[in-house]
Amino acid sequence: MSRRSMFKLPFRHAKADQHAWPEYLASRASQVSDPALQRFFAAYDLDPNMPIGQVPLVALDMETTGLESRRHSIVSIGLVPFTAQRIYLPKRRYWVVKPRRPLSKRSITFHRITHSEIAEAPDLDEILDELLEALAGRLVVVHYRHIERPFMDESVKSRRGESVRFPVIDTMSLEARLHRQSWWARFKRWMGRPPASIRLHDSRLRYGLPAYQGHHALVDALATAELFQAQLATHFDPETPLYQLWH
Repeated sequence: MSRRSMFKLPFRHAKADQHAWPEYLASRASQVSDPALQRFFAAYDLDPNMPIGQVPLVALDMETTGLESRRHSIVSIGLVPFTAQRIYLPKRRYWVVKPRRPLSKRSITFHRITHSEIAEAPDLDEILDELLEALAGRLVVVHYRHIERPFMDESVKSRRGESVRFPVIDTMSLEARLHRQSWWARFKRWMGRPPASIRLHDSRLRYGLPAYQGHHALVDALATAELFQAQLATHFDPETPLYQLWH
């Protein structure tokens, strides 16, 4: 069995709900009242059967004051537009934003954004229209969807009063499917071997990608874009339908 066929095994049931996202996005475009959110949802034109090689993408990363979206806040956002073939680094965007909750010593140590940096930083609401415009029409790619998507949703609801959920491709989930959920990964665990790390840094090393300094939103967004391109080149082909990859 080839590595490509091994990787496709976990996708057996993915097609059952492939139309859920297009219907949801279309309904949200007609329901929301905020103009920026209307434009954001209306810009999606993604058929679940669209080949991934034709999909416009954007890597998104956030640094936060903690891991719980209802208790913690975003402090920086980085995004890098790309496709399966190219990364558009000149169009990258990066913002430091003022959190609504105080920085802790632990969070400063983690993401190295200090009190002086956020003192004059804007609130997320001030850059939200710009952020949504930069994301509009592109499928978001993240490494661990349980950070970016819930933090974005919670932050927008607290400022605009409306929810913003959107489909994503999760590079961590793709690594888990290969290195933790495949029959070979399960066999290795049965043999007593520790599970493979699916952290961003370790995942990149498996594809021969260079090590970057982590926990900077823009650098991690670039690292995620490169990782996804490597995953596509190794395990898929440009004709892989979108429904096999998004969440």
